[in-house]
Amino acid sequence: MARRLRRTLGRGALVLLVVIGAVIAMLWALQRQLIYFPDETAVPAAGEAVPGARDVTLHTSDGLDLGAWFVPARAAEDTGIAVLLAPGNGGNRASRAGLAEELSRRGLAVLLVDYRGYGGNPGSPSEDGLAADADAAVAALEELGYPPGRVIYLGESLGTGVVAALQRRHRPAGIVLRSPFTALGDVGSHHYPWLPVRTLLRDRFPVLEDLADSDVPVTVIYGDEDSVVPSSLSARVADHAPNLHERVVFRGADHNDAVMFGTRVAEAVDRLARSVR
Repeated sequence: MARRLRRTLGRGALVLLVVIGAVIAMLWALQRQLIYFPDETAVPAAGEAVPGARDVTLHTSDGLDLGAWFVPARAAEDTGIAVLLAPGNGGNRASRAGLAEELSRRGLAVLLVDYRGYGGNPGSPSEDGLAADADAAVAALEELGYPPGRVIYLGESLGTGVVAALQRRHRPAGIVLRSPFTALGDVGSHHYPWLPVRTLLRDRFPVLEDLADSDVPVTVIYGDEDSVVPSSLSARVADHAPNLHERVVFRGADHNDAVMFGTRVAEAVDRLARSVR
């Protein structure tokens, strides 16, 4: 009886290990489909979405041509500063048109970027791919008359990982991090505590590590009811940013609430831009 029980338990343990291994293998293979949610729909011409905007093309180091929108400053007082808007992991640039207009009215030019695979762009997203896309955006802004020292990098959610790494390669005038995380693995471990997320991840976006030795002024914005990126992670980014300019907390706000894309974000970007002019 005891021998039969041991055999049964052994077979059960083996089956469990096989199932766990299969789940881990599946997550390894499909992890980027769980990170990136591109809206592949082609977007309209820039001028149709934002009055006065124009289409520009970003040329990446690995040979992709990506569509983007450039929105000139429309205020009577042009600050001479541009905002490079690096979005999160969903949607496309059409959903950021309203924020671009808010920034433009405050005298800030804006480059609305879509990563590879988003908004009708070719390619598939990855951490290295998004880094190349961001480098191409910096180059495009320089051609438009805005070198990095006259640019604010505005990263949203996943985009905070993009701009935190970007500022190490091309030092900007300032950085705005909206709903940042300490590292992508920390977000995954929060939502899936039973999985070895940090071990499995290929795309890591280590925001705190990238900011560790930075002297660039940083504004951190987050909602205290964020169900996607825990507000505790965003708070840690603000706590440990070496050169924190401002912490802006939206009380009762979730990750994708309208306030996260509207006037109050534009005002925070404007305050940072005017402090570094």
